[in-house]
Amino acid sequence: MDKAVLRKQLQAVLLQMSSEKRLAKSKKACRNLIETEHFQKASTIMVYLSLPHEVNTSELVLCAWQMGKTVVAPRISWQQRHMIPVEIKTLDTGFSMEKGGLRNPVDGMPMPFNEIDVVITPGLGFDKNGNRLGRGGSYYDRFFTNKELKAVRCGFAFDEQFVDSVPIDESDVPMDMLVTDENVVYFNSKQ
Repeated sequence: MDKAVLRKQLQAVLLQMSSEKRLAKSKKACRNLIETEHFQKASTIMVYLSLPHEVNTSELVLCAWQMGKTVVAPRISWQQRHMIPVEIKTLDTGFSMEKGGLRNPVDGMPMPFNEIDVVITPGLGFDKNGNRLGRGGSYYDRFFTNKELKAVRCGFAFDEQFVDSVPIDESDVPMDMLVTDENVVYFNSKQ
């Protein structure tokens, strides 16, 4: 199966999920991630700002702040096709609304890559080898190639997005772990 076909299938699965079910599953996924050793020990986490059909990360962000962690989110540069990690201190203001409902931080101090401990990563699908199927822009794959970044790459999704196999190419960067509403799966030695 090619990426475009799998993307359509997984998008359909996400669109069929009721908002109540999505919220309940998001809370479970957030609790599962918060309980991991990587999250507990992290000083700085990078988290995506959820699109309407993704696992909602708001509870995760609020918990991180309560625990005294620094939270950064990706600021997307559409022209340069890359992400800049910037610190956020609120979920309410300081964002522009971009295509597809993406909240893009308009300000915030850039965070050095080497200070990020965990990157909580969205995707349409993840497989048992840690491969990730994104939305096709390769923003996260390019981000992960930065030599200064030593963070744990943590996929974050609903259990329905955990599939047997994701088609990959040479530019795809695998995850170190995946957290869903049902499981925490480690893919390599960063356990």
